[in-house]
Amino acid sequence: MSSSFIELLAPAKDLECGLAAINCGADAVYLGAVRFGARENAGNSLADIETLTRYAHKYWAKVYVTLNTLLRDDELPQALQLIERLYQVGIDGLIIQDVGLLECALPPVPLIASTQMHNHTPERVAFLEGVGFQRAILARELNLEEISAIRRRAGRIELECFIHGSLCVCYSGQCYLSYAQGGRSGNRGQCAQPCRLPYSLLDSTGHVLARNRHLLSLRDLNLTDYLRELISAGVSAFKIEGRLKDKAYIMNVVAHYRARLDILLAEMSLRKGSSGASLIDFTPDVGKTFNRGYSSYYLHGRGETVASPDTPKMVGEPIGTVAAVHPRAFALDSEILLHNGDGLSFFNADGELCGTVVNAVQGRLVTPLKMEGITRDMRIFRNHDHDFLTHLAKARAERQLSVRLILRDAADGVILSAVDEDGVTAEHHVTCEKPLAEKPEQALETIRKQLAKMGGSDFTCAGVDCALSTPCFLPVSLLNALRRDVLEALVAARESARPRHSGGVIQNTRLFPERRLDYQGNVLNRQAVNFYRRHGAVHITPAAETGVDLRGRKVMTSKFCLKYQFGLCQKTHPAARAAEPLTLIGVDGVRLVLHFDCERCVMEIYYGIRKE
Repeated sequence: MSSSFIELLAPAKDLECGLAAINCGADAVYLGAVRFGARENAGNSLADIETLTRYAHKYWAKVYVTLNTLLRDDELPQALQLIERLYQVGIDGLIIQDVGLLECALPPVPLIASTQMHNHTPERVAFLEGVGFQRAILARELNLEEISAIRRRAGRIELECFIHGSLCVCYSGQCYLSYAQGGRSGNRGQCAQPCRLPYSLLDSTGHVLARNRHLLSLRDLNLTDYLRELISAGVSAFKIEGRLKDKAYIMNVVAHYRARLDILLAEMSLRKGSSGASLIDFTPDVGKTFNRGYSSYYLHGRGETVASPDTPKMVGEPIGTVAAVHPRAFALDSEILLHNGDGLSFFNADGELCGTVVNAVQGRLVTPLKMEGITRDMRIFRNHDHDFLTHLAKARAERQLSVRLILRDAADGVILSAVDEDGVTAEHHVTCEKPLAEKPEQALETIRKQLAKMGGSDFTCAGVDCALSTPCFLPVSLLNALRRDVLEALVAARESARPRHSGGVIQNTRLFPERRLDYQGNVLNRQAVNFYRRHGAVHITPAAETGVDLRGRKVMTSKFCLKYQFGLCQKTHPAARAAEPLTLIGVDGVRLVLHFDCERCVMEIYYGIRKE
């Protein structure tokens, strides 16, 4: 692993998505194994991981496996066996959360600190590097100044940050709401996403500030316009979220960021983290695949709207307003062309997101599958662009390595040399007769034409240099065999030259930044206890997942602030007042009490009891 390259990192829920990500230009892919990943429903077999790894390695791209859940004592032996198997199939890095693994005999695989480890301060990241991590996945909540501060404080550890996809309202690894409400722990890969449910917000007098809205649901992240700033701040790996997303989403988002990064890296004289160029026959548009609306999520501080309180679903792109309503159709005030099969969405009179499908279009007159809820002057959105997604489903995506061929004389025949874009070379010698060509120019043209044919291979020809002393006639069959054999030799040479990185735990007694760990320290097994004790912790409370009663305890810490959202922040509105404490009441009666730490500029949520 080396931060001298800029890496675009894509998710994969399965082998198909992983292959699509590589073909669309990802420098690396991350995915879950059969167990112990933070997305329980996104596991992959060892056979599929090995297949993906072999494919990625052709382009010097990498495969990282997420084994980033908290582990019970009885699960540690199983996790270690799995890690050994993953190392044997050739993965390039292991993403972990549980420090108990660092007390075990791990193979020398590079270690990556999951964002679930709460990597939000220079001290934490520096500590991680000191105990053997080669990369830290930063907390999403960090702004550019905070990222820069981590880069200055840390040594050579690589910094990875999310640039696109869904956002958790809580600091990763510090959310216990799902576990408190239903026993499904996010730290165990089972989050039920209670943050996406509707809540009512009440003040201490019982006054309702908001009723049945998705008050903890955030927009999605999109840092397309901030890649240069992130590189300057010290980030070397850009991560797309979405290990549950489908192939179309992966292709669209990866191709979008690949195109942006290629332009940027050329301008900054930087190199990408893998080889080869992607050839696609579609124009990516990240507005067309699932999103809840986009934000840069505090990258430049507060100010931008980050909440998605109306719905946790995709609303889509605004199309226009309803100009007139007819019994079976409506007139749309819009210049945007709709198509049969498009999905439309709108908010009804009760503020609920509703949807329908376009059955027919005649000019501005739209005939939907159903008319219920559509009224005059209503805003209409398109959340399914049928033509775009149909084309994307059939789209071609290939990845090819550039190679230049040189044909020269040998005493008893000819030698064909190949030099690829990474400077890797191979050659093949063949013994043959070299009769003088009766038509020299035609013979040379035939040689160049036949050698340049790369069909069926992973290569594209950047040129053929014919360095023969005299033009000669070489049979087409010989030229084809010569090209095929030298490319096979080049593939083998590339594998030998492929950069490989080893890693592992660094055993020491370096002090952890915190001396006391409560249940938010996520210590679930004895080995994790041993780790923190060796690194100076003097008081360790077991993780919430051991059965801690969370009633009255903090279950979430969030950079997102409802006081700020509702104009009650006294930093921005000094005259604002709120009758605190504020409370969230779920539709099932769950009561969440809010505490605002204005000095740290965070909102804390405490788990209450069901409202009687």
